[in-house]
Amino acid sequence: MDLLSIILIAIGLAMDCFAVSIAQGLDTNVRDKKQHPKILLMATLFGGFQGAMPLIGYYAGNLFADFFRRYAPWIALVLLVFIGGKMVIESFHKKDEEGHKANWNIGFLLMMAVATSIDALATGVIFIPVPDSLWLGISLIAFVSFFFSLLGCVIGSIFGTRFKLNVGLIGGLILIAIGVKIWVEGFLGF
Repeated sequence: MDLLSIILIAIGLAMDCFAVSIAQGLDTNVRDKKQHPKILLMATLFGGFQGAMPLIGYYAGNLFADFFRRYAPWIALVLLVFIGGKMVIESFHKKDEEGHKANWNIGFLLMMAVATSIDALATGVIFIPVPDSLWLGISLIAFVSFFFSLLGCVIGSIFGTRFKLNVGLIGGLILIAIGVKIWVEGFLGF
């Protein structure tokens, strides 16, 4: 597998992280140095899981490949629609005057990292015929996802500070859309 193919795969896999990071950034001031550890944690988790999932997929290989192809889209759909739906509902029931705040809870970030990286699990199978490309592939996938997560948070912050947006509604709809996209791709075999 050539380097360009691996880079394009890495960019494609990073798009879910990018979208979720934009939603997180909408209610985050990236200029506030107190936010930097949270943003780095999110990007590290997203990049780490995006890199780890193809490795797991590679080693699970043919033994579990059918299971992952069959059920991973459903798992991602359920997780993302549940989390996104909860955010949408909460966006209409603001408990205080400040409204929705970006959720930096480690449990939430871990769940998002898993949910956005499930499609990367199946990617590991493509490295079976080319095992020499495995470590380069997972390294690039992890780095590109980390980078796009940081970039997404910055972009979200720029828009969030300039416009008064319903962050909970936007973030929830983004998560639901990602879940549906993963499900459709898995269901239709894209």
